[in-house]
Amino acid sequence: MKDMPTKERILYAALDLISEKGYDGVGVDLIAENAGLKGPSLYRHYKGKEDIFHSLIDMVESHYIEGFGFKNTQEKFPESMDDLIENAMGRIQFTMHDDVIRKTRRILAMEQFRSERMAELTTRYHLENLQEFYADIFAEMMGKGVLKQDDPKYLALEFVAPVTLLIHIYDRQPERETEVLERIRKHFEHFAKVYGKEKSAC
Repeated sequence: MKDMPTKERILYAALDLISEKGYDGVGVDLIAENAGLKGPSLYRHYKGKEDIFHSLIDMVESHYIEGFGFKNTQEKFPESMDDLIENAMGRIQFTMHDDVIRKTRRILAMEQFRSERMAELTTRYHLENLQEFYADIFAEMMGKGVLKQDDPKYLALEFVAPVTLLIHIYDRQPERETEVLERIRKHFEHFAKVYGKEKSAC
């Protein structure tokens, strides 16, 4: 973290602290100390804790969009149900193991009832963006004859909602990771069996 630009170092320090102590449990001086700064010098980069917090969320949003692959959807439509499962499992690995995303989920869980923006982000990233993302994929797969004709938005909801619940179990009980991943894969395989139009290896 020492090699990072100062503004970024401050944000990562805030991410670590707020994910452990909550927003109200962290002061500017503590963020500065964890970023390797003196308290007053932090104000050269941010107006205060609220400014740091909103900048942190902006950074995390960009990180998530890039890492999850939202920007590249149109180039990577699955050609089969097996492709769909493997692509989805790859995104699950990112979601579960990326340190920034894991810590952000903790912050969302704690702060969604304090902050209107955090409540909106929780809904958006835990469900709405994923539903839209997979609805687009499913519509394309239906057009290619890979997936049965149905309402792609409803199928996307059916596809992603159980996964969100299972990842929350993992967040609370990381020792259950193997079980959670197995249950997610079985859910995807069941989805492929019910809605796929071609013979799947699962």
